[in-house]
Amino acid sequence: MKRTREGCFLDAGEAEQVVQRVKAGDQQAYAELIKAYERQMYTYCYGILSNREEAEDALQNIFITVYQNIGQYQAGTSFTSWLYKVAYHHSIDLIRKRKRWNRLIASWKEHQQQSPQPHETTLDELLMHLTAKERNLVMLKVVQQYSFEEIGQIMDMKPATLRKKYERLRKKLVQHNKTRRGISHDESYAK
Repeated sequence: MKRTREGCFLDAGEAEQVVQRVKAGDQQAYAELIKAYERQMYTYCYGILSNREEAEDALQNIFITVYQNIGQYQAGTSFTSWLYKVAYHHSIDLIRKRKRWNRLIASWKEHQQQSPQPHETTLDELLMHLTAKERNLVMLKVVQQYSFEEIGQIMDMKPATLRKKYERLRKKLVQHNKTRRGISHDESYAK
């Protein structure tokens, strides 16, 4: 193993030995893999994402994914190639999410430029009572009309969980709107 300022570089044989130790549960071996490849992976992710913070976040997620899926790596193939493949797919997924987010923001800005109608003001007031994650879910489902599966990919959550959250949010907004208009919960059922 040759040491440089950037970290350790493993040749193919050394990488294979370290991977086998990781598969056997050696956490110190996993730390060796990170040291050996983190600089390369950061540079690669930064080249794709063109954003320092996103590249740093991607790097962490890539190494978590590699650790969780190390059993899928097959000896005899280049570990470095497998690692780059994981990094590539993760970075491309981030770009897709970023594009969806940018479309959502553009749509929202376009919506804001139009003169607000009375029902839009009410909607804005209702959305103010939600957390950022709740507003994000409502915007993706209602405004962008994404499926729960697509929203799950964007928010890294299970579609079934999102369906339940969305239903709770819908009920919360309906109840808040009734309360705001002066209709209590009991009165709404009496009518």
